[in-house]
Amino acid sequence: MANIKVGIIICDRYHTCAGGKCFRSLQKREGAFEMYKDHEVELAAYTTCGGCPGGNIEYAPEEMRKNGVTHVHFATGFLVGYPPCPYMEHFRNFIPEKHGMKVIFGTHPIPQKYYLTHQNLETWNTPFLQEAIQQTLTNEKMRLNYD
Repeated sequence: MANIKVGIIICDRYHTCAGGKCFRSLQKREGAFEMYKDHEVELAAYTTCGGCPGGNIEYAPEEMRKNGVTHVHFATGFLVGYPPCPYMEHFRNFIPEKHGMKVIFGTHPIPQKYYLTHQNLETWNTPFLQEAIQQTLTNEKMRLNYD
């Protein structure tokens, strides 16, 4: 089976994040990375979006593609930050069109503390966000492991 090369883009408001939860979930194939449970995966890129409105989105995927990345994951922070990134739908459309890469929303499972807040605020009550959070919803036990 071919090795899948993954790139992770994080929200710039978390630009000092060391990636620990993302890397742990990739290693354990949890959250959005569960989709690779039967595959060899290499993390080949990690960067920020460049800040609103995502200035780095125009250029980073091109560099990632040159290094063999086929799957771009937008880190869970795009979904759980408050407010969630308002540009995600644009990124989902732009990257496959311009660079031919698959876009996945989420990396590690949504931490339970964020899950509860967003549920109470009804933040994710749009069709797009309901779809975008699916791979990182997991279950309460898993979400608590990422608190």
